Amino acid sequence: MSPLFSDQGLRRLEHAIADGLLCAFDFDGTLSPIVARPEDARLPDNIRERLLTLGRYSPIAIITGRSVEDIRSRLGFTPDYVVGNHGLEGVPGWENLAREHEAACQSWRRQLEDALAVPEFDRGIQLEDKRYSMSVHYRHVKDVEKSASQLEKLFAALSPAPRIVAGKCVFNLLAEDRCHKGSALVRLMDLAGAPGALYVGDDVTDEDVFLMRRGDVLSVRIEHSADSAADFFLPHPRDILRLLDELIARLDAAGSTNWLAK
Repeated sequence: MSPLFSDQGLRRLEHAIADGLLCAFDFDGTLSPIVARPEDARLPDNIRERLLTLGRYSPIAIITGRSVEDIRSRLGFTPDYVVGNHGLEGVPGWENLAREHEAACQSWRRQLEDALAVPEFDRGIQLEDKRYSMSVHYRHVKDVEKSASQLEKLFAALSPAPRIVAGKCVFNLLAEDRCHKGSALVRLMDLAGAPGALYVGDDVTDEDVFLMRRGDVLSVRIEHSADSAADFFLPHPRDILRLLDELIARLDAAGSTNWLAK
């Protein structure tokens, strides 16, 4: 994984620029800074302004772990595509699959609420029901390692068995199928008729995109990670501003048509 703003990275970015390029982004930690309370997250004004400009040249997708209802209220604009629950919700044509995910999530919630009611579990553990997936937060517990170990044992007993994706003091419980951020991105590319895509993310579930290793997808991670499969990285979250400016300038210079007029 190399810096995007290196000679190699900029050459790849220039190669990716094309009329109709799909520009897709994670939200938390990518477009919006990580905050202590997830409910406080909002899209910064300077990011929104650039996305609105970028949207004149390119379709925009937000692919997030949040629910679609939750994320829409935090954006302040309407992207071309909004996909929630790590790729499980909001993808056109996947409505039947979403209903299956919803049923599994409700089953997990009932089981977890019963199990977490016993005194052995820290009261700081919080369930976040996203309708199509479940997040279990343990950022505010007294003993993080102990709670993480207890939760992993608890998840192993759940039925139906979930796919567990660990994040920053959070476990994401997802349906065990092929729906994820990577498959959602491919579906959106097909719907948009996009010749390629740029995807920017910062977390474990974004690796479902990075691991695809598609030549028509330029993958970028926020901050370096030796374990990431992303093509390139941005050293600091604030570098997303420079990336958006680069995209706008290069699409404009390439004479990309006005996407909004299509």
